[in-house]
Amino acid sequence: MTTSRKFFILLLIFCIAGSLVAQENWTPLFNGKNLKGWKQLNGTAKYEVKDGTIVGISKFGTPNSFLVTEKKYGDFILELEFKVDETLNSGIQFRSESKPDYKEGKVHGYQYEIDPGDRAWTGGIFDEGRRGWLYPLTKNQAGRLAFKKNDWNKARIEAVGNSIKTFLNGVPCSDLLDDMTPSGFIALQVHQVKDPARSGLTVAWRNIRICTKNIENERLAAATPIYQVNGIDNTISTQEAADGWKLLFDGKTTKGWKGAKSDAFPTNAFAVEEGMLKVLKSEGNSGGIVTEKKYRNFELLVDFRITDGANSGIKYFVNRDEKTGEFATIGCEYQVLDDKLHPDALKGVKGNRTLGSLYDLIAAPQDKPYRSSTFNHARIVVNDNKVEHWLNDVKMVEYERNTQMWQALVNYSKFTDLPNFGNAAEGNILLQDHSDEVWFKNIKIKELK
Repeated sequence: MTTSRKFFILLLIFCIAGSLVAQENWTPLFNGKNLKGWKQLNGTAKYEVKDGTIVGISKFGTPNSFLVTEKKYGDFILELEFKVDETLNSGIQFRSESKPDYKEGKVHGYQYEIDPGDRAWTGGIFDEGRRGWLYPLTKNQAGRLAFKKNDWNKARIEAVGNSIKTFLNGVPCSDLLDDMTPSGFIALQVHQVKDPARSGLTVAWRNIRICTKNIENERLAAATPIYQVNGIDNTISTQEAADGWKLLFDGKTTKGWKGAKSDAFPTNAFAVEEGMLKVLKSEGNSGGIVTEKKYRNFELLVDFRITDGANSGIKYFVNRDEKTGEFATIGCEYQVLDDKLHPDALKGVKGNRTLGSLYDLIAAPQDKPYRSSTFNHARIVVNDNKVEHWLNDVKMVEYERNTQMWQALVNYSKFTDLPNFGNAAEGNILLQDHSDEVWFKNIKIKELK
């Protein structure tokens, strides 16, 4: 036997052995014959086994249905193939739970979205029954294009510690850091339908397998890293730091902030509690707090929770050092408001004092993705004169300063008598005290060139 032939045989043996070892790390979750190891929760949509696949069939008049693994999983890699009717939304639950003391057993937890519609957020991460969207695909066009309509698609979920990554047909879709739920069951969702004519739509799954051994050896590395969402409160991840993000609130102290009307921090109006910055309900009004530093071009992220009937705001281009009294708190404002219960929502012009609006100047849409009784995610982007307001990853407002149109808006607002309103090259960022209880956390900023 020649040396080259010996080498080829040894190489073949090595590859086969390596493949067998890799396969030993994986366990099938579906035997292709019946639903052994699974149970159904919540809704009554039908699940059946057909030709080696699990088929879910939509049913009018029932809530979301879930076929749930009897076993719970913490760290794992999950792979499966799915095929969905192009008009039926679905999802794959993981690290999920159903508890009698939580919404009467409603399934809740992380979900790998299956979205065959025009939005195309398949592979995004939705928090079913809790916080809503954690990682939409608004910034990942490659992920949005990876879905194949009317065909089989391959989903992959890597949940290791606080890191959750998803893939669709080999394309990276989500990169999330989150620590709310470390383990739970896996489930296949049949989404509710609200029209009797939509009964009978199907979603199918096959080749469902999970890896819980030697996970690090099985993880995929994206050729080009995608943007990361950090859901761990008041922290900056390694990737965020590399991208230039910095915390404006550390979750423990008021470092970096001062009073809007005084250099002293207004402890009678603001407090740090449980990793959050709380605006205290009071009879007085401190005006708010401002950053010690001024900012020119930036992307600002703020998570906020409004109590019933509360009013607040996130202001920018505030000239704290140049103005005094009430004028020290004047700036462009991302309105934070309970639209349903606070009377200010009905004032102004055509809703320009509602949540997400540029206060008293440009109205946010009436139909907005607001989450009551929990935290919402505000994003403000300033790039020279162009500005955007976002609420829970949906754009609310965009405008351009230092233009004739801008001046016309200002002239028709309560700011008409303020010279050069909103046109400053830089300014402080302000969190408003309107004497109502409001909570802030995860305040981060990235300065743009």
